[in-house]
Amino acid sequence: MKDASNHRVFGMKFADVYPLYVKKAERKNRTKEEVDQIILWLTGYDHAGLQKQINDGNSFEIFFDQAPAFHPNSSLITGVVCGVRVQEIENPLMRKIRYLDKLIDELAKGKAMEKILRQ
Repeated sequence: MKDASNHRVFGMKFADVYPLYVKKAERKNRTKEEVDQIILWLTGYDHAGLQKQINDGNSFEIFFDQAPAFHPNSSLITGVVCGVRVQEIENPLMRKIRYLDKLIDELAKGKAMEKILRQ
């Protein structure tokens, strides 16, 4: 991926993308609570911290920079998102964004939460 498009994605507001994650899950009979569970697991935010990020309108870059504790099992997330293998993405921030995309995709495809959360 080109550096310029990375910067565009990094600057996107998490609050603008979050409802799209929820909508994608709900279209497949999953819930907002499951989306939140995935985000909290991956980033270490609690519900209040997640809501603050949304309310503050922070970019993806700030959202992930301020994440309390990125989950150590995130390295177990593998597969393809947008035609790119997540485990091969070199930019650490882009990899984190694509990890989240991959987990939401797995949720929408009906995967069990225990498998999504790599337990």
